[in-house]
Amino acid sequence: MKSNKFISTAKDVINLEIKALQQLKKNINNSFNQAVIQISKCQSKVILCGVGKSGIIANKISATLSSIGTPSFSLSANDCSHGDMGSITKKDVLILISYSGNSIELRNIINYANRNKILLIGITSKINSELYKNSDIGLITPEVKEAGLDMIPTSSTINQLSIGDALAISTLKKKKIDNLDFKKFHPSGSLGEKLKTVEDLMLTKNKIPFINENMLMTKALKIMTEKKLGTLIARNKKKFTTGIITDGQIRKLNSKNIVMNLLKVKDVMTKNPVKIEKNTLATKALALMNEKKITSLCVYSRNKKSITIGIVHVHNILNRKIY
Repeated sequence: MKSNKFISTAKDVINLEIKALQQLKKNINNSFNQAVIQISKCQSKVILCGVGKSGIIANKISATLSSIGTPSFSLSANDCSHGDMGSITKKDVLILISYSGNSIELRNIINYANRNKILLIGITSKINSELYKNSDIGLITPEVKEAGLDMIPTSSTINQLSIGDALAISTLKKKKIDNLDFKKFHPSGSLGEKLKTVEDLMLTKNKIPFINENMLMTKALKIMTEKKLGTLIARNKKKFTTGIITDGQIRKLNSKNIVMNLLKVKDVMTKNPVKIEKNTLATKALALMNEKKITSLCVYSRNKKSITIGIVHVHNILNRKIY
């Protein structure tokens, strides 16, 4: 077989799977809504189980659900018949995945769920199957042509994976999981870094270069040198933020030969500095600084925009390689 023949084969497989997904899309109905509602309402765990390749898909869907804050794990169908069914309780939601819906290994689990009134969601391609008939909610994935001899689970497992992802993301929306919630489940790694908020990186308390707006510039410049941040945050006597001074502004004034001995901070500062809420993602803070062509942002807490609780500098973000 010529090497370019493999490229043709790859495209054929992908086209076959795209066609399968298009068929799946047409199958989504109100049963899907019911499944999302029940998963979202689950008071305990969402447990998944499948046989063979469907079991591998069950593992992945379970991991995705856990990653969005829905406690979940997967079970081996074989092990369930040897004691593991004891981990399934009435408060759980059980999702069984089987292309045929008649896998012998799932029969005991189906009977156990029905006998103990455990909510069962079945994902299968056969509407007349034992799994579909005995499920509280049945989700049908279309019967599709498989790649490679029309026997190897490819298009069918893509559909199982896709409907699992759709259930997870719909559950995320139903439970109104936001970036801050998601961050709790992913504190480490590159994803954890991308989910860092301004609050995680900002300078606080005595590290903030606060000055009074009526302070003489000669004194203010000494504080700028001491803080080594190249920025000063001006406040009034009520401690409301009124302006900002940067080393760039100072350089411009010096280039114009402006004598600052008698000037006050409020004579020099830029009024109404750009501010950002503490729970904003660091990536958005960086984008805002790039847009405004500035290097620092005043940070405020929700509903208290006039009070600066921190300052975030572009280097605080770039040093963490958050882009």
